[in-house]
Amino acid sequence: MTRGMISAAQPEAAEAGADVLRAGGNVVDAGIAAALVQTVVDPQMCGIAGMGSMQILLPGVHTTLDFHGRSPAAVRPEMWENRIIRESDDGWGFILEGRVNEFGYQAITTPRTLAAFDEALRRFGTRSLADLLPVAIDYARQGCLVRPHVAEWWNKPAAAGRPANIDCVAGLAGARRIYVKPDGALLGVGDTLRNPDMARTLERIAAKGAADFYTGEIAGEILADMAANGGLIGAADLASCGPEENAPLWGTYRGYRIATNHPPGGGIMLLEMLAILENFDLAGMGHNSPDYIRVVSEAMKIATADKDAQVGDPRFVDVPVDRLISKAYGAAQAARIRAGEKAHVPRFNSGGAESKHTTHVCVMDAAGGAFTMTHTLGQPSGVVTEGLGFMYNGAMSVFDPRPGRAGSLAPGKARFSALSPTVVFQGDAPFLVLGSPGATYITMGNLQVMLNVMEFGMSAESAVNAARFAAVSDTIELSNRILRSAERDLVAQGYPVRRHPQSYIFAWVHAIRRIGTRLDGGADPATGGLVIEV
Repeated sequence: MTRGMISAAQPEAAEAGADVLRAGGNVVDAGIAAALVQTVVDPQMCGIAGMGSMQILLPGVHTTLDFHGRSPAAVRPEMWENRIIRESDDGWGFILEGRVNEFGYQAITTPRTLAAFDEALRRFGTRSLADLLPVAIDYARQGCLVRPHVAEWWNKPAAAGRPANIDCVAGLAGARRIYVKPDGALLGVGDTLRNPDMARTLERIAAKGAADFYTGEIAGEILADMAANGGLIGAADLASCGPEENAPLWGTYRGYRIATNHPPGGGIMLLEMLAILENFDLAGMGHNSPDYIRVVSEAMKIATADKDAQVGDPRFVDVPVDRLISKAYGAAQAARIRAGEKAHVPRFNSGGAESKHTTHVCVMDAAGGAFTMTHTLGQPSGVVTEGLGFMYNGAMSVFDPRPGRAGSLAPGKARFSALSPTVVFQGDAPFLVLGSPGATYITMGNLQVMLNVMEFGMSAESAVNAARFAAVSDTIELSNRILRSAERDLVAQGYPVRRHPQSYIFAWVHAIRRIGTRLDGGADPATGGLVIEV
């Protein structure tokens, strides 16, 4: 009998979660087990000192836990105003002089991932952190193989205005001791990555609980390191690191009911784009036809411009959620597209695309339970406290250093994040659970997989594998499997177009679909992910 299914971006993580399902754990247990392994085997994509968002569906429970990194209390709105070089073309942060917002101790926001994992298990799971940590501890101590996706990210060339990613794993002494061989070479594909310091840290957490990380002995080591190196994180910042619970943000699309996350997460963009696209016969246009790409790209551009101007942390910004996701607003924007208008996405002195530092796990079970979580470092800070082994997030990088804007710096503020773990319902039954890493491309990848299933009837695997495109600026970006004939048509219509050499790009979506009692799943091929049915 099928107990359920898991889809994750790393084979080791998927197997850990599947083993928990097989042993009788629920979807939360399986999802957190997988995520703990992810923090060890993919340590620049995520970590216990990271951030994220999860959605949980169980009998009698449907909720989201948001654990976006918040800026430390020491932050001031104007502190980096005079350091701006430019904004990235895809909207993923600002390039500042000295890279203070993305690399090193001042780049770190509140590390909330471990607190969120712990609360999810205590409230909704049947296992504890201590129960689930041994597999992750074993991978940290005994080692795991460096996968091609991990090595590719480490060795990715510099984007315009940014250094190569290798700085995050070899730029500071604490990280070099983990990721660089004695001969000075970086670990390569097939090498074994061991992190005994992280194993010891996870053992301490298993023995004393997550509180040790935030208010106990581990917290003391973190704070001493921050104080010695000019970090902004203080004791009050660590002590405030619990997740925030919200009811899902709801929308509809052609009879489907869609549950996603609230701002500062990216669910608002998904629902806005769907409200626009519901006014078009997308299936009649044909999948990835020139007209389909044009219409969907315009919806992407409109939602991106609205996000940049109006969406931020609701504690600090009055976000017009109801208006942006309303059917009336969607119809008005659709009329602009139908009239041939080209939306404009403003960027400050832009140029160059950025890399992505995020991962995902989805779980569904035979009883209708669902778990979907995207978690991330935002940007690896490169900082590893001596003896602790884990890398801190560098999520200060996406705040707007210009005061007075939706994404501007402020003490205790969360940055906007496109993280958008989502569940699609047919009636009251979950039909599709999905989510994705991929920085500003997350919502664009999630949107296309949802449309592939809802409009074109694809399985989860086919929907994830289908060629994607994106428009997070005025340029329409194409993966290499989008037809050249479609590209020529778009150019003829006056669109700037950029073709990427990769076949799989623009987010790394993971999804599970339910048809009756049958489950099918997809794991994005770009990450070497895996779907397991148990």
